[in-house]
Amino acid sequence: MTVLALLVIAIAVPFAILDTFETGRVYIFSRQFLEELLQRFTGPGRLRFILQPMVAILLGIRGGLADAKAGNPPYLFWLLFGAGCRRELLRSIVAAIRNILAVGIIMDIVFQLIINHSVHPGAALLVGPIFICFPYALSRALTARMAGWSGKK
Repeated sequence: MTVLALLVIAIAVPFAILDTFETGRVYIFSRQFLEELLQRFTGPGRLRFILQPMVAILLGIRGGLADAKAGNPPYLFWLLFGAGCRRELLRSIVAAIRNILAVGIIMDIVFQLIINHSVHPGAALLVGPIFICFPYALSRALTARMAGWSGKK
């Protein structure tokens, strides 16, 4: 799935570069991006903005319970301040959410084509991870914290 996402992005990049030269603006820094972002929430494919974060939250809960069971410190704290373990933590994130992140990026590109009749890979690389990585990290941290509290009682 990851390879497919990379392939789709690689195919879309030349079109995005051409669009930048033709319009004289970078899409993700434009007003059009913000307007079309709102269309993503109301048009075809809006269900994915519910399903993808829900799956990411479930994966985060699973990771948080594993962290609590292993006695690891809270996930976000460990990620921000555990300099020696940061690479290991980032690898665990990638391993846990790689496929759902790839699906999110592919879906964003497909729905850009359906809704806007154009593709902007930068937007897909921005929107997909936001709706997956943040819910994952927060749910993992909160679950580990709550499981740690309940284990101390």
